[in-house]
Amino acid sequence: MVIRIIKVLLVLLGLLVMSGLAAIWYIGAWNIVFPSQQHDVEAPPIPDALVSPALLVFTKTNGFRHKEGINVGVEQIGTIAAEQGWNVFHTENGAVFNAIDLSRFDVVVFLNASGDMLNSDQELAFSDWLWAGGGWLGVHAAGDDSHRDWTWYIDTLIGARFTAHIMGPQFQTATVVMENPGHPVVADIPDTWEHTEEWYSWSRSPRETGFTILATVDENSYTPVQKFAGSERDLRMGDHPVVWSNCVGRGRSVYLAMGHKGDAFLQPQVRQLIVNAVTWMLSPADEFCPQDAISSAR
Repeated sequence: MVIRIIKVLLVLLGLLVMSGLAAIWYIGAWNIVFPSQQHDVEAPPIPDALVSPALLVFTKTNGFRHKEGINVGVEQIGTIAAEQGWNVFHTENGAVFNAIDLSRFDVVVFLNASGDMLNSDQELAFSDWLWAGGGWLGVHAAGDDSHRDWTWYIDTLIGARFTAHIMGPQFQTATVVMENPGHPVVADIPDTWEHTEEWYSWSRSPRETGFTILATVDENSYTPVQKFAGSERDLRMGDHPVVWSNCVGRGRSVYLAMGHKGDAFLQPQVRQLIVNAVTWMLSPADEFCPQDAISSAR
């Protein structure tokens, strides 16, 4: 009888463990609990028909996986690209980051890409490509703390260290306030608009290190606090950017903090920001990033 009870308890324990692991996978936190540093070594085949203007949409997640945001984001960027006459190649294979393959692309999109995604050679290939005139669009998790060990990336493309995102509730509607009305990335977008998001905070405003701020979030329009396990953490920044750009050698970058959930990519203003950002990166040098602009971070 005792043995039978023990067997039943072991079965129940096994089911509980399996259920817990399934839940971790389902919410996208597998690589948070079981960190991965897997780096691809064999590049994916790129179709010969892929011609400029071409976007590389990269969604590898060695950190938290925003499954819905990635799935809908890939679909919607594909739709936008078709409307604009751009070509798109989507992959989660980091070995595509080599000089030959990157030369096929005009813009790279880190769409909720997270974690230690690339090895040192791949990171260098990407920074060299961007410096030589490429364009980079980072979306949501591209600016989180899972990239903290890639110093060049944080200093050059993000400009500040991620601290936390709101919790309790995790998703809140807030007012986005546009800046730099003459900048091509904010063209045809209202001065203020509402958006529901898992709002990120950083250790400082990238404005302090010379990044061009294109939009901020009004901290009075939501509750910038992380409530978790009975404690509260104030996430107010004062100056709280959510869209910004930088000049990187002859290249350009734009970071967009929105995009946790799939419906973010259906939001007209977010879609317009994506269109504008890629169009700007495909355009000739302008006053915002002159051809001879050299970033201080190399």
